Amino acid sequence: MYDAVIIGAGVTGCAVARFLSAYSGSFCVMEKAEDVCTGTSKANSAIVHAGFDAAHGSLMAKYNLIGNRMYPELSKELGFAYKNNGSLVLALSEDDIPKLEALKENGIKNGVEGLEIVGRERLKELEPSVGHIPVAALYAPTAGIICPFGATIAFAENANTNGVEFKFNTEVKGLTPAEDEEGNPCWVVQTADGAVRTKVVVNAAGVYSDILHNMVSENKIHIIPRKGDYLLLDRRTGGYVQHTVFQVPGKFGKGVLVSPTVHGNTIVGPTAEDIDDKEGVDTTSEGFDDLMAKAGLAFDDLPLREVITSFAGLRAHEAKHDFILGEVADAPGFFDCAGIESPGLTAAPAIGQEIAREVAEKLGLSANPDFDGHRDGFLDPKALSLEDLAELIKEKPEYGRIVCRCEQVSEGEILDAIRRPLGAKSLDGIKRRVRAGMGRCQAGFCSPRIMDILAEEWGVDVADITKTGGHSEVIVGLVKDRV
Repeated sequence: MYDAVIIGAGVTGCAVARFLSAYSGSFCVMEKAEDVCTGTSKANSAIVHAGFDAAHGSLMAKYNLIGNRMYPELSKELGFAYKNNGSLVLALSEDDIPKLEALKENGIKNGVEGLEIVGRERLKELEPSVGHIPVAALYAPTAGIICPFGATIAFAENANTNGVEFKFNTEVKGLTPAEDEEGNPCWVVQTADGAVRTKVVVNAAGVYSDILHNMVSENKIHIIPRKGDYLLLDRRTGGYVQHTVFQVPGKFGKGVLVSPTVHGNTIVGPTAEDIDDKEGVDTTSEGFDDLMAKAGLAFDDLPLREVITSFAGLRAHEAKHDFILGEVADAPGFFDCAGIESPGLTAAPAIGQEIAREVAEKLGLSANPDFDGHRDGFLDPKALSLEDLAELIKEKPEYGRIVCRCEQVSEGEILDAIRRPLGAKSLDGIKRRVRAGMGRCQAGFCSPRIMDILAEEWGVDVADITKTGGHSEVIVGLVKDRV
């Protein structure tokens, strides 16, 4: 019997797990994919929002602000990348300036500090690359950027080292209220591999969170997958844009942004399209045409010839456009983390902390005396001095063997990604941890060597190595078998 089962290993579920591990208890995260961070958490804008956009009084506004303030310290404590680069919301005409003023007023009500409306001259000082159309902007100095993979993996690893169990390739098929041997209420969680019992269920299943909620509650919710296409530009564009640059928001959200990433790339996106398919992450030429046209309103010479990849992500949009959090009234012991769309990444640590507190309070859990909230991040040889790098390679020669040339990732880093808690099992698992395959060639050259390393470390045939788990095999047959 678990004290709590968390369903979903995205950033919210892993944040809940990390904060829950500060309490004494038996906890498990169940994830239908082969790794953490395989859904919405892997395909988003990577923004730590300041908090001026969310409606005043909403849960989005509350947890956005708290999460924004938590990230700087968490990034140091857990060893993931974060940068406070600030954001700008552009007015594309004089008619947009009242919208900026409304955003500023809303942000002040929400508790956002330092908001300022700047004119054209100051805007050009802040963001020299901005095009000729924008006339003013709302400047939010408290906004930032992170690596969403890094943050999710950090939460998960720290939770795991503090005793939280993770079950991958474990899809939840059913939830049934029951009683334990002493007649206390509990839940039976049905999976393809059998059933487990738990006192509490935390629903952090992203676009599938409505399905789980509706299994246990008469008060139904409906999550609409909102698809967004993105373009990622080569690191050669690093420095083109300094801030996260938005345009005045529209019906479907904050609109198209252009932003630096913590790794030196430039990201453009997203579009916004409500779809029916909860796995519908196909990209379209129409989506990219829309992206480029809207981004062109903000920048005259955006270097779109430097696009190295494109992708789409799904946001878990709920009709009321607010987070659905806490214990469900007619399903005691079932806690929702549903409708987690933007600013969900920003809010994740605040949500995780609060849901963990509520669960611990319900179960009467005490503090975990062995809890260690620190986690060392991945060793990056590129950040070392030449002297320290030489010493590292002398001690561990694998750090001197470069496997991914685009991103200069060594064999040592790949081995670290596999051997760490909840280590990588697929090409994408390696990519999200140490960026091997994330560069200009998009793994065109380094994949065979990475597959060999994965196969050797996990003791499997190289043909069993996948791109992202499941049936995403890279090797589908041998040439000699077709002769």
